[in-house]
Amino acid sequence: MSALPHCPACTAEYTYEDGLMYVCPSCGHEWAQSGAGEPSDEKVYRDANGTVLADGDTVTVIKDLKVKGSSSVVKVGTKVKNIRLVDGDHDIDCKIDGIGAMKLKTEFVKKV
Repeated sequence: MSALPHCPACTAEYTYEDGLMYVCPSCGHEWAQSGAGEPSDEKVYRDANGTVLADGDTVTVIKDLKVKGSSSVVKVGTKVKNIRLVDGDHDIDCKIDGIGAMKLKTEFVKKV
């Protein structure tokens, strides 16, 4: 009998193989044999609604945002095209018409 890995979701030991997947009968979790349930190192960026964001997406601002060091405001509904995702305190680098280069947090935008 081969030693199959424990379920990464519920740590049950009664997993079985189904094609190229491992399956846990206790919780129903399935995962690929190649990854063996190991979490990936890639950071996943999500908008305010939980939708996954990618480089080049278009987003809409969902809250009035004050621009630091200026008297201008980014208004609700402002469309931001061609975003770039970066690591750091602010997750999005972009250019906003009439304001210029900005850094935004993903919690204040939604994907269009």
